[in-house]
Amino acid sequence: MEKYSMNKLRNKEVINICDGKRLGFINDIIIDICSGCISAIVVLFDCRMFGFGKCEDLVIPWGKISCFGKDTVLVNVEPATYEKFCCEKKFEKK
Repeated sequence: MEKYSMNKLRNKEVINICDGKRLGFINDIIIDICSGCISAIVVLFDCRMFGFGKCEDLVIPWGKISCFGKDTVLVNVEPATYEKFCCEKKFEKK
């Protein structure tokens, strides 16, 4: 079993196998304190338009991770999950 530190995980790019979209890089992890297991990864998702706006955290449950590669993490997430996420952020009134 290969072991990774958080620093090694941050260098991995997350790619969705459903549509081939690059979602971003791992920014953080969520740990279940009771079990001591990782329950999700947090990806800094870029939903800016024309360079304006900001990146948002996209939480991907551990069960949606398909494979850890040398430089990438493949996930199986419905595109509607992050497309809706971005649309809500873009059209939010302040």
